[in-house]
Amino acid sequence: MATDVRLPQLGESTYEATIGRWLKSPGDRVERFEPLVELITDKVNVEMPSPVAGRLVEIVAQEGQTLPVGSVIARVEEEAPAQAQPEAPARGEAPAAGRLSPLVSRLVQEHGITPDELAQIRGTGTGGRITKQDVLSYVERRKQQAAAQPVPPPAAPAAPVAEERRVPLSPVRRTIAERLSRAKREVPHAYGVVEADVTDLVRWFDAHREAFQQQHGVRLTYTALFARAAVEALRAFPVVNAQWADDAIVFKPHVNLGIAVSVEDGLVVPVVHRAEEKSLVGLARELEDLTRRAREGKLTLEDVQGGTFTLTNPGVFGSVWSLPIVNYPQAAILATDAIVKRPVVRDDAIAIRSVMHLGLSFDHRVFDGAVAVQFLNHVKASLEAVDPVTR
Repeated sequence: MATDVRLPQLGESTYEATIGRWLKSPGDRVERFEPLVELITDKVNVEMPSPVAGRLVEIVAQEGQTLPVGSVIARVEEEAPAQAQPEAPARGEAPAAGRLSPLVSRLVQEHGITPDELAQIRGTGTGGRITKQDVLSYVERRKQQAAAQPVPPPAAPAAPVAEERRVPLSPVRRTIAERLSRAKREVPHAYGVVEADVTDLVRWFDAHREAFQQQHGVRLTYTALFARAAVEALRAFPVVNAQWADDAIVFKPHVNLGIAVSVEDGLVVPVVHRAEEKSLVGLARELEDLTRRAREGKLTLEDVQGGTFTLTNPGVFGSVWSLPIVNYPQAAILATDAIVKRPVVRDDAIAIRSVMHLGLSFDHRVFDGAVAVQFLNHVKASLEAVDPVTR
């Protein structure tokens, strides 16, 4: 029996998507959850897994075609499910969720191990269960593999354009344009900026980053520190984590933190789900994993869904004052700009300090300027105090 494969809901406010590239051809066998097609969604290419196992018999939607959610895009001749077997899963198969102990589940989350990576871990426990040592051994191997990767050479400067030329919009670029245009049309933007003296944070960062990486096996970044401070401020001001719904303001139970990542064709915004439950180490691990997979084009649908607030760090490119566009339907986006040294007045004397700007763009329907500035000052206080963001 042929099963209709339909375009899934890709986000709370996403009602259509563009077919990017088919990963299977008619006649090919496809496993359940195996990547079937690339979809162009909100600022990102994502791979849609097949909902069933069987043989792809028909491709209905062609590459480049934009369709509404729920449209039939392909048909798969479904096979009868195999009888469940008690033995351990073969290498490459994802273990059932009931096979992980609470301790192993916590380790998997803490080290940012994705379902694809989990499928690579061979369980050595009873019945093929994955043990604590299996996870720790995998993390160590992953760390060694990352250290062995060669450092790419710096990119060559772009050649000057000799003559005028037209470059057709890619699906990703077109999606970015449409989404941001909609955000500017529908959201009454307002802005707030504060300046933070992060001299002590810079000293702490320089003194601890090597030991942090050696101890935890993950690189410490300023983005992780900014994310930690933002999450603490969102817990203190939950309305900044809310959304406008025409007849109500919807408060979200968790902080699902979107992180803007620059890629070749624009920006992608993978999401750290339940960020309020993660330590600085946990945030650093997940940010490293999401950033890597975003630049490799390996994000999943889940990775880009459900964001409630976005953090963008244009400071890595040298920006000193940024006011980004709100990532609709979220209510706000925080920009963290470059840390620069400049003379400031402290205790009636001029001193050289490390300072940065924190810029918040927000939906004025959801909250007002007073809340925006209080939120920014909470982030500022966390970064200036150092300790609250390093727990």
